[in-house]
Amino acid sequence: MTTPQPERSTAVPPTDANANTQELRLPDEFSPLLTEAGTVTDCVPTPTPGPAPTTPVGPAPIPTVRATSPPSVFPRTDDLLDHIVDWGPVATPAGEFRLVPVRLERDLALVSRWMNDPAVAEFWEMAGPRTVTEEHLRAQSDGDGRSVPCLGVLDGRPMSYWEIYRADLDALARHYPARPHDIGIHLLVGGVTDRGRGIGSTLLKSVADLVLDKRSSCARLVAEPDLRNTPSLAAFLHAGFRFSAEVDLPAKRAALMLRDRSLRHLL
Repeated sequence: MTTPQPERSTAVPPTDANANTQELRLPDEFSPLLTEAGTVTDCVPTPTPGPAPTTPVGPAPIPTVRATSPPSVFPRTDDLLDHIVDWGPVATPAGEFRLVPVRLERDLALVSRWMNDPAVAEFWEMAGPRTVTEEHLRAQSDGDGRSVPCLGVLDGRPMSYWEIYRADLDALARHYPARPHDIGIHLLVGGVTDRGRGIGSTLLKSVADLVLDKRSSCARLVAEPDLRNTPSLAAFLHAGFRFSAEVDLPAKRAALMLRDRSLRHLL
């Protein structure tokens, strides 16, 4: 089961209505973060003026070069997804499952191989050399933390690729009535032997429950699989998502799928 390639927003404002970026009105909760972030690029305080220094004794100290990063809207110390790396394993009917954030040096070859599977490439559209997958992964890893690419590890075996993202801060929010802290999910099952046996829907339900357990601020999960991808649609439905609407996205016509926290006790 695969889901289509997600569209991503960037920090650059769109220049026309067809741009792949958007200007999002941030929830009020982020105002203090913006105030704190300002234009600070590191944690070195501004020195307070004082008396002129005396002539040093001995050789001049070697200056320390401190690398700085361009300012970000969100400080990287604030995790917009509450530290997925610490979410831990969960017991599922298929076995022990864990989301492990992707590391390029370790995982690029595997994810790229999955992306070149014809069944995956039809919807993710990232077939080609490793640099295609690398660009997609690096855009998230070097971003502000609103999306985290992960391997799905089942009983110690990497077998799926996931993206857990803040749908309310994503370009997707242009296309549906987003609510603060909506969490989006993209998934592909990498191994052919793991497809068509219900594992996708089993893991989707477990991951949806995990998100709701770890993020108390999230009241709703969102997905937008391609309408043509019937195995993906079926997996989301079996995992407790409901079909909400058809939406026209720049690269596809999608099914907007929602799973509400308030209905969790009914699943």
